[in-house]
Amino acid sequence: MNDAAIIHLVDDDEAVRESLIALLETHGLPVRAFASAEAFLASCPTSAVGCLLTDIRMPDMDGLALQERVAAAYPGLSVVVMTGHADVPLAVRAMKAGAVDFIEKPFPATTIVETLRRALDQAARRRTAPAEPADEIRARLETLTPREREVLDGLVAGLPNKSMAYDLGISPRTVEIHRARVMEKMRAKSLSELVRLALALGVGR
Repeated sequence: MNDAAIIHLVDDDEAVRESLIALLETHGLPVRAFASAEAFLASCPTSAVGCLLTDIRMPDMDGLALQERVAAAYPGLSVVVMTGHADVPLAVRAMKAGAVDFIEKPFPATTIVETLRRALDQAARRRTAPAEPADEIRARLETLTPREREVLDGLVAGLPNKSMAYDLGISPRTVEIHRARVMEKMRAKSLSELVRLALALGVGR
């Protein structure tokens, strides 16, 4: 991890900010917190290195709009978004726009710490580290059955299980089974990782 890397936390909820600051500092992760996207943009130089951790739903400028600004002007920052369960489609949009991950609330402390460490490492090695070969990911994609591919398409689109079940004429439980098989075949440990792998192949774009 780059010693100069800092986690830039943007969330309008003061209690959330204070809780995350305490958690991250306990794990040795340097953090600066901002109550709004505007406050971050006003005080953070474009030369900043590290990770932006932002909530999606905020007044005035939301997390997606902030991500667009960061993508255009902050080349040294990777982006992780926090989202409520109902906002997963927005989180998928964020990943399509370049976010490295998203975290669904409520999240275990270990999940956010591990995700942010990974995001900081990715930002540090982005220029030199080779990406996972696309042909290897594509080979995994080709092992999916037609139904599993339909479920993958639904996941990348941010559809909940019930919506996919209705569209496909199957039960939500069957969708869950297919989803688990898709995760296993694609070797994805989380929904965000699965979306990232799919987007690397242009699925859902």
